Amino acid sequence: MKLRKLVFATNNAHKLEEIRSILDAQFQILSLADIDCHGDIPETADTLEGNALLKAHFVYDNYGLDCFADDTGLEVQALDGRPGVHTARYAYADHHDPEANTDKLLSELQGAPNRAARFRTAIAFIRGGEEYLFEGIVSGSITTERRGTQGFGYDPVFVPDGYEQTFAELGVEVKNTISHRARAVEALCKFLHNKGRK
Repeated sequence: MKLRKLVFATNNAHKLEEIRSILDAQFQILSLADIDCHGDIPETADTLEGNALLKAHFVYDNYGLDCFADDTGLEVQALDGRPGVHTARYAYADHHDPEANTDKLLSELQGAPNRAARFRTAIAFIRGGEEYLFEGIVSGSITTERRGTQGFGYDPVFVPDGYEQTFAELGVEVKNTISHRARAVEALCKFLHNKGRK
């Protein structure tokens, strides 16, 4: 059976690997580099859904390809939902620095009794000009120090509810079955299987 091609609007190797491992073998997932899109797509919306739609529309409008894009936020109760939409650029507004982001988070939570947090992923899918939105959430808490070496971003400091290990300790295989992105992708997959085969 011929694989259906879908563009995932990212060049983040970690995200790409995670998505490809979650989606089944019936879809060929192309990155931005695979379609020769090398420019920075602006993420200027004030919501996760808005940023995901900006990225998906950029690909669809400029390349004419069905595309999905995601944006993920870490929402911490004690920080009034921050870093939220600024999760990837929490430490510096102009570039990604995962280590500095985690350092800032741990510093701001130093001594905080409430360490409850959740990861939320919004996925925007555009096919034939039609917009579809999907969401995945995983609740948990922030540790006081980094633990584990797998994963990326805030994985070493996030413990999902029902577990004692961080995402970075649980490893990719476990994370990909319970994570926010996995749940959002699962909703996308259900749509593609039930309504999306054209």
